[in-house]
Amino acid sequence: MDKVCAVFGGSRGIGRAVARLMAQRGYRLAIVARNLEGARAAAGDLGGDHLALSCDVAKEHDVQNTFEEIEKNLGHVNFLVNAAGINRDNLLVRTNTEDMLSQLHTNLLGSMLTCRAALKTMIKQQRGSIVNVGSVVGLKGNSGQSVYSASKGGLVGFSRALAKEVAKKKIRVNVVAPETMDTLLNFRWLPRDLCPSLPRALRPVRWGFVSRLSATWAALPSVAQSCPPAGTCQEWPASPLSVQSDTGSMSVNI
Repeated sequence: MDKVCAVFGGSRGIGRAVARLMAQRGYRLAIVARNLEGARAAAGDLGGDHLALSCDVAKEHDVQNTFEEIEKNLGHVNFLVNAAGINRDNLLVRTNTEDMLSQLHTNLLGSMLTCRAALKTMIKQQRGSIVNVGSVVGLKGNSGQSVYSASKGGLVGFSRALAKEVAKKKIRVNVVAPETMDTLLNFRWLPRDLCPSLPRALRPVRWGFVSRLSATWAALPSVAQSCPPAGTCQEWPASPLSVQSDTGSMSVNI
């Protein structure tokens, strides 16, 4: 069986850590990011026969072209990771419409477009696994992140509904909802040396590490392969597994 994994948002942070682990497990990787140089650097670090591509996930044409390139160079995608995301923290009354749309388009619409493109082949093959990166903020909300919370909360609802749509095709859809991770996205607004000065409610109990979280993600494709044979798929779980890695602010709920 071909083992092809497409990681959108794979040039840094969680996506890059997942890509590294999947490469170690024998997958051929398509590292996709808006910045091509970043994608090339990430793919180069993996060694082997991996592909680097540039894509704006909020643009339908970009997504379609990206999947065509992946299939031409690596084969059909059977594991999709949606880790691309942006954050524009601000109170709602101070958030301009452009920032609202950019977060919703990248964090939610982008995953919808990549999932739709990947499913065209997965449905034909009757197998596949999709992992969407959410956020615990999408489950509990956070002041100053109303739009970001909406985009990530919407991703959870989308993933749950999609899982029901494709369950009988032996395709698994999962959501991983981490909290404060050691990524560049978080360090831009929350350097570790500023944590003690934050209100207690906003401090991470402890920082999460992408190297630990990526191991959780990498285990999810094997779950998809355990689907019952054709004819018994009514037993295949229709709702996604939502894995919270929240560093202590919420209890883990699987």
